[in-house]
Amino acid sequence: MRNTLEIGHDVNNGGGRYWAEVPGGSAELTYRHGKKGVIIIDHTFVPPESRGHDIAQQLVERAAADAREYGLKIIPECPYVAALFKRRRDLSDLEAA
Repeated sequence: MRNTLEIGHDVNNGGGRYWAEVPGGSAELTYRHGKKGVIIIDHTFVPPESRGHDIAQQLVERAAADAREYGLKIIPECPYVAALFKRRRDLSDLEAA
């Protein structure tokens, strides 16, 4: 069973950032706004000391939950997020065409 992260969310005019304090520093997922109703997830990072504990996946799951809540679609530009979207059918409804 994995530990649930306390995930913060910062928003700015061009996009935003989900983050969590973990051993080694901050883990983060960043996104920018695309066309109306679309966010582009462009980056994830987890400090080396905290890799292998599903931290990036939990950040993606939080972004996906928020996207569903607000009726947004996602373009998974980050290679990690794109690979996760291919593996997880439960995220396929969120992928922008």
